Amino acid sequence: MNLLFLAQNQVEYTYDQPSAGGIVGGIFGFLIWLAVVVVLIAANWKIFTKAGKPGWASIVPIYNIIVLLEIIGRPVWWIVLALIPFVNFIFAILVSVDLAKSFGKSIGFAIGLILLAPVFFLILAFGDAKYQGPAAAQA
Repeated sequence: MNLLFLAQNQVEYTYDQPSAGGIVGGIFGFLIWLAVVVVLIAANWKIFTKAGKPGWASIVPIYNIIVLLEIIGRPVWWIVLALIPFVNFIFAILVSVDLAKSFGKSIGFAIGLILLAPVFFLILAFGDAKYQGPAAAQA
């Protein structure tokens, strides 16, 4: 009897018009996302050019990972590791460590690349870091 009572007294809410706050918030959120994406593209482009690779390669999917692996000195087959769930987290950590070392930075900087990627990619790209060569090839 309780279920019948609940079924008969359900209130149906309809939202015909989106609120102005929702629209403005959505547009504002999209603009912030777009700004972050543009800044990260610029940072990656600069990192690639510092390493002697073409900047445009940083915006081509899959190819950008291949070029990044060349920059840090890892074999190209490592791209398979980026496609395996859970293994890709380890892949990202190792690539970040090798990228920091390739530009003469410490493990602390690599941790920054892992935890605060947008900020540390900008520092790496537009800071005084010089490309030292592939770090993985030196090990």
